[in-house]
Amino acid sequence: MIESSTKSVSNEKKKAMGDQQDRNHMAQWSVPQIQALLDLPFTDLVHQAQTIHRQYHDANAIQLSTLISVKTGGCPEDCGYCPQAARYHTGVENQDMLSLDTVVAAAQAAKTEGATRFCMGAAWRGPKQRDIDKMSEIIGAVKVLGLETCATLGMLKPGQAEQLKQAGLDYYNHNLDTSPEFYGEIITTRDYQHRLDTLEEVRKAGINVCCGGIVGMGESRLARAGLIAQLANLDPYPESVPINYLVQVEGTPLYSTEPLDSFEFVRTIAAARITMPKAMVRLSAGRRQMSESVQALCFLAGANSIFYGDKLLTTGNPETESDKALFEKLGLRTL
Repeated sequence: MIESSTKSVSNEKKKAMGDQQDRNHMAQWSVPQIQALLDLPFTDLVHQAQTIHRQYHDANAIQLSTLISVKTGGCPEDCGYCPQAARYHTGVENQDMLSLDTVVAAAQAAKTEGATRFCMGAAWRGPKQRDIDKMSEIIGAVKVLGLETCATLGMLKPGQAEQLKQAGLDYYNHNLDTSPEFYGEIITTRDYQHRLDTLEEVRKAGINVCCGGIVGMGESRLARAGLIAQLANLDPYPESVPINYLVQVEGTPLYSTEPLDSFEFVRTIAAARITMPKAMVRLSAGRRQMSESVQALCFLAGANSIFYGDKLLTTGNPETESDKALFEKLGLRTL
């Protein structure tokens, strides 16, 4: 439910739109400052985001990533949105880790279709050493194809990130999901600090950070501001910021949650762009639920990366031909 602002629009404008150079280089973003952005009139917010986007990025270029599940289902966590949690009955079949040849073939196909980054996800609380060994071999083989490599494997123990770095991993994805205050409503099997600790391990190893969240889980606008503040205040902020729109899967606790208004999603994209100007802001899960018009607004608000292909980890995604047709309509090109 969208929260109404208790301050006048004119005052919010002055506070949120201020001196742009100071905004872009501020050391910290407070939650009230980000909420002030989200409370702006829609056109003002999108204009500000597009202006900043053009300062740091090619305004008509989109980066393509492909995501594959290398190990599916059976996760012991209780993330309320996730169909791979073992405790929920969602129809997702458990699948052992894919073979090296299978993953490499998928990576080659993704490259042929235009993807430049290949992301590999596994439904673990955290990888064991044997998993790290297998993933290291896979990462090395995908890297040889000339693709950027990304992995999301759960919580990392000390030393594991360094092994993945040595194997050739370019990005590690570990989302914060939501604000610290709302987090306990979604997940109870791991703490917020666990996520921050893994991000610290990734940074120490010299791997680029891919970190974002999910909106539409019943959170308030204040909680969305809290998520963006957490991301923007990481030092440094993530190089890649996936913003997911909740895909509701029957059998998960968040099934039947009231859908988030599309304009509120676009506002979240814009706030991410303004507060993390150099990051790649990615439209991730939930694009199948978005019209072409909403996706176009997201690109206007600063999104410049998408997951490309007909499937994410376990949920559908717009097909590649549909994406190509949309890019042609909008005059967008791929990086």
